[in-house]
Amino acid sequence: MSLISPLLLLLIIVIGTYFQTITGFGLAMIVIGINSAVGLTSVPFIASVVSLVSLVNSGVALPKHLHHIDWRLANTTLLGVIPASVLGVVLLNFLNAQATSILEFLLGCVIGYSGINFALRPRQHKEVSSLRSFFSVGFISGLCGGLFGIPGPPVIFHLYRQPLSLAVTRNMLLLIFACTAFSRSLYEFITTGFPDGTLTTTLLAVPCVAVVTMLTQRFPPPLSVETVRRITFGTLILIGISLIVRSLSALL
Repeated sequence: MSLISPLLLLLIIVIGTYFQTITGFGLAMIVIGINSAVGLTSVPFIASVVSLVSLVNSGVALPKHLHHIDWRLANTTLLGVIPASVLGVVLLNFLNAQATSILEFLLGCVIGYSGINFALRPRQHKEVSSLRSFFSVGFISGLCGGLFGIPGPPVIFHLYRQPLSLAVTRNMLLLIFACTAFSRSLYEFITTGFPDGTLTTTLLAVPCVAVVTMLTQRFPPPLSVETVRRITFGTLILIGISLIVRSLSALL
């Protein structure tokens, strides 16, 4: 990999960190999506890096905001997230070895679908959904997190439809992503180890992620959160379409 590739990867991570600090999501989808679209590195490699980077982002952003979390809903969601994350890693290793193009197609569908759903501004529920729904969404999100390194789409869509404040939603998402990343990384480290270069890339990204997270919290952007979301949704749709077209061309 040339010098420009790791620098470009770090820039993409910085952009994803910026969006996630503002909205509570976006890091994994943006980084893995752009990386896969331009073919910088493999999906397993970037998924491992993003998992470790997510821990840093949440570690910096969460400590002062734990009081915003609805622990009853969060714990129920995590009961589904953690075992499904492990299952997703197992599926990732199998699919990547058997059919890289199919894996890329699935990744594009997940990202594009999430972008379209969020752009449509789903109507908010009047009452909080059942605990069973939080567990189910947690399981699906954990599967996506283990498989693609992207736990976001199902749980983001579900939480943003709840009658919860933006602060509660944002910090619950950060917590869920951190737990997904931890369980995924721990299982991968114990069973197969991280792909070559993962720790080096993560160590290079850590100071960038920490600084961007702190600066974004201290100096919020002049754009409204709603505007930033729209930009994120549009980016996700473009990334998803790009991945789908690229994978279909390889399959056909």
